[in-house]
Amino acid sequence: MAGLGACLGSRSSPTFHASGFLAGRPVAASPVPARSGKAIAPSRRFIVSNRLAWVEDELLEIRKSQEQSPVNLKKRPPLRRGKISPQLPVPEHIPRPSYVGSNKPQELSSVRQIHNADGIAGMRAACKLAACALDFAGTLVKPSVTTNEIDREVHSMIIEAGAYPSQLGYGGFPKSICTSLNECVCHGVPDSTQLQTGDIINIDVNVFLNGYHGGASRTFVCGEVDESIKHFLKAAEECLEKGITVCRDGVNYKKIGKKISKLAFFYGYYVVERFVGHGIGPIWHSEPLILHHEPILTMDKTESVTWEDRWTTVTADGSWAAQFKHTVLVTRTGAEILTKV
Repeated sequence: MAGLGACLGSRSSPTFHASGFLAGRPVAASPVPARSGKAIAPSRRFIVSNRLAWVEDELLEIRKSQEQSPVNLKKRPPLRRGKISPQLPVPEHIPRPSYVGSNKPQELSSVRQIHNADGIAGMRAACKLAACALDFAGTLVKPSVTTNEIDREVHSMIIEAGAYPSQLGYGGFPKSICTSLNECVCHGVPDSTQLQTGDIINIDVNVFLNGYHGGASRTFVCGEVDESIKHFLKAAEECLEKGITVCRDGVNYKKIGKKISKLAFFYGYYVVERFVGHGIGPIWHSEPLILHHEPILTMDKTESVTWEDRWTTVTADGSWAAQFKHTVLVTRTGAEILTKV
């Protein structure tokens, strides 16, 4: 369910679900305190020219705030699977995607979804609903709230709008959204786990409205978090934003991932290469694949491990992960974010 979305404008168009080394002198960096209880040593960071001198100033300010900010939040135990409540019902009159009812793993479609004017209008509507539902989900992120409660509330909003929650029943996925907490890389299944102050949680919302899928995800903070976490999330979101600036008609797909990887490396973080962006439209997941364009970043270099539920994927060493994703309409001159409210 990972991805970046794209559509093209003045002609029939595709849609992507969005979801290095810089020449110059290295900037010395202090280890960044991690919520996992250990220090994270940032990678090399580079200043290209005097035109980017502000970057060095920003890094110095970040390190200063990290040194002054006490990291005294309670250490979170390793993530464990909680109790999963029964699948929520969807009214019969709401159209379902074709995969609903089959628990078989779904294969990526080889169809390149090129959208005409009607298709773009359909994508706009689906993406607008997904964006509003994601904003609503963010208001629910509070200490003691369970991820299952967030799922239930967002599910209700989606079906009240006459749409189907795309995750529900996809390859047997039991819930209506994905909630990925702390070290969960992606595809976390909502359950009885309660949020705690200092947690971060990625919420991934996708809807199927009038025959079109639209989706986005964002990583939210629960209560107060330390400065190292704020910097981490800011870097992850900036990676998505910079990747989108590359998108335009005729650009090689690999340039998107390269842009993201370089920026992540610059900030001292790592890209999870296992998950990719993809085409989106009437089919939820299709060609083309966009490497790194989720993007999912981790605070430390690590592998990812998927639990026996076949969905929940976590970092092998417990380091935290952050993800930001948009559905993007690609045009001749650039890109339009469809999931931006």
